[in-house]
Amino acid sequence: MFTGLIEEVGTVERIRKRGETLELAIRARKVLEDAKVGDSIAVNGVCLTVVSIRDGAAAMDVMPETFRKTSLHKLSPGDKVNLERAMAAGARFGGHIVQGHADGTGTVRSRIPEGNAVIFEIAPDDPELMRYIVPKGSIAVDGISLTVADAGERSFRVSIIPHTLAETVLSVRKPGDLVNLETDIIGKYVEHLLRRSGRFPAAGAQGAAEASGAAGGAETARAAGGGLTEQFLREHGF
Repeated sequence: MFTGLIEEVGTVERIRKRGETLELAIRARKVLEDAKVGDSIAVNGVCLTVVSIRDGAAAMDVMPETFRKTSLHKLSPGDKVNLERAMAAGARFGGHIVQGHADGTGTVRSRIPEGNAVIFEIAPDDPELMRYIVPKGSIAVDGISLTVADAGERSFRVSIIPHTLAETVLSVRKPGDLVNLETDIIGKYVEHLLRRSGRFPAAGAQGAAEASGAAGGAETARAAGGGLTEQFLREHGF
């Protein structure tokens, strides 16, 4: 688990690409001080495993699923990357719960100065991710724990303070760039729990049930209308 507080900006030293797999070699200092083979390090918000360490650089493998779902395949030697070690037990928890399991990528639409901050507008490449992005909620952008300033139907905005801008790769992000997105895990678990219980129909299921008049679909719609109740939470161990 990670916190979304970037410890260091590293540099991509080498990339070996084979089909939809990569081997990245990343030069860093702080995150490698106590690192060993098998440790987890988040690279631009993606949890990767250290497979070797040599001459101040750590090698990490990228499997096809990660290749397809993240921006890591866009990296080139010399690129800067956000780095964070996995959180140690008992350490200060300063950001939010970040797994390093990116939900997908987003494209920077705009970057606009506002006072001492910079406002980034980002559109998820999969619009369905917007269902998990809540105004004033948490989101990880390239592994950085950020607060959602506001959210529309297809994009959201985050406000970046000078320190975050200076200490992360957001300093070089511009409109058109791809970033990794990880939405708040709490919302995903709640939705999954409700869906498994039959209280949260799949997108479009309620309308289809009403159109067809199916009794089962109507029952699902009634259950969903019941919402999240104290009784439901008690039945499921909360």
